[in-house]
Amino acid sequence: MSGVIVTNPPKADAKDVESLSGHGVATVHEALGRTGLLGPDLRPIQQGVRVCGSAVTVLSWPGDNLMIHAAVEQCGEGDLLVVTTTSPSTDGMFGELFATALQRRGVRGLVTNAGVRDTEELREMGFPVWARAVSSQGTVKATGGSVNVPVAIGGQTVRPGDVILADDDGVMCVPRERSARAVEASAARTAKEEASRAAFAKGELGLDRYGLRDTLARLGVEYRTYEEYAREEAGS
Repeated sequence: MSGVIVTNPPKADAKDVESLSGHGVATVHEALGRTGLLGPDLRPIQQGVRVCGSAVTVLSWPGDNLMIHAAVEQCGEGDLLVVTTTSPSTDGMFGELFATALQRRGVRGLVTNAGVRDTEELREMGFPVWARAVSSQGTVKATGGSVNVPVAIGGQTVRPGDVILADDDGVMCVPRERSARAVEASAARTAKEEASRAAFAKGELGLDRYGLRDTLARLGVEYRTYEEYAREEAGS
């Protein structure tokens, strides 16, 4: 496998990245029409952490972390490393030493659909990680791959410079050219949710707030008292 290391790819506007960091993954996902999630397999090794950054992408051979070493040089302040492999792998390709180097360069975290290790140390040093697996299985540094090329994770394409947002609910990607629109839509979604939260706290039902009673009626869903339902069931 030959490869390429692309330098200085375009990135989303830094102000948009910072604005999106104020919203949760679920909110941004909904605001963008339920798009962008990188699948349910990527889970955090920590809890209560949200990060948002510009993607530096890595395409590696399974069980080989050579290209992560190459990617470190391409990372800078505000970036978030996104690592995938050419075929499924759960080997522990990333650990404390990589995180130390990346943290020094201002990288905000790691997302990988492969494996990680040294999870206790990663939590202690405050370097957030979302991964498909946790594994002590070691790796080699023997095969070429690519850095800062489009990669696919969970059926989504992640390009260098796209916005990656991750929290306890998972990971999503916002295309860099849609970052401003994502900020606007997410702010509107957040305002809507805040209004609904206040209404629910006062006792209003979602059935009424969202007009769902008409939906139930249109779908033929009917109300029955327990006695009515029991008689109908007994006669069936």
